[in-house]
Amino acid sequence: MKLGVLFSGGKDSSLALFKAQESHDVVCLISVFSKNKESYMFHVPNIELTKLQARAIGLPLIQKTTKGEKEKELNDLEKAILLAKERYYIEGIVTGAIESVYQSTRIQRICEDLDLSCLNPLWKKDQIGLLKELVQKGFKVIISGVFAYPLDESYLGKLIDSKMVERLKLVSEKYRLSPAGEGGEFETTVLDAPFFKRRIEIMDYEISYKDNCGVFDIRKARLTEK
Repeated sequence: MKLGVLFSGGKDSSLALFKAQESHDVVCLISVFSKNKESYMFHVPNIELTKLQARAIGLPLIQKTTKGEKEKELNDLEKAILLAKERYYIEGIVTGAIESVYQSTRIQRICEDLDLSCLNPLWKKDQIGLLKELVQKGFKVIISGVFAYPLDESYLGKLIDSKMVERLKLVSEKYRLSPAGEGGEFETTVLDAPFFKRRIEIMDYEISYKDNCGVFDIRKARLTEK
């Protein structure tokens, strides 16, 4: 099946892409750039990096900008998916949804309206297990945003490795947070993955943090050989 991936540049959409490639033909990436930093639907930190990530992967990227207004932003998503269908003849969409019913039901409805299949390869998987899989498969993922106590500035820009997985596990157990950030507790950016032809090197960044919210903003990056 020819598929397009809803791609934010974060760990979940990247892992979903990886799994979809095992049995399907992924032909394009679809990213929605939200102007609303508190978007209900879309990943925001470092979303602009998807352009460079698409080049690293070697897949075309369809981009759509939205104001990020609740529910209205779904119209922009549908336009982006329709463009992918018309341009690349996709038969289905891949999402990185794990537990978000809000996101998954809305994407499913759009797919039904456009006569497309909707694949959710991470749906209801063990979240700690998914984090461990990222590490085991060689994904290089950094935490690019934190939005819940007790996640603080010390997490920003840090690689999700085995030690970080244990740290997130302990925090989730003590404070009842989603260990994979599925509730918006944190966001991530992928710098390398098994399917990347080149990796991303960060050349300049800025960290901002206030009142239990912070962002690791990648200001400049480039592709380098693996």
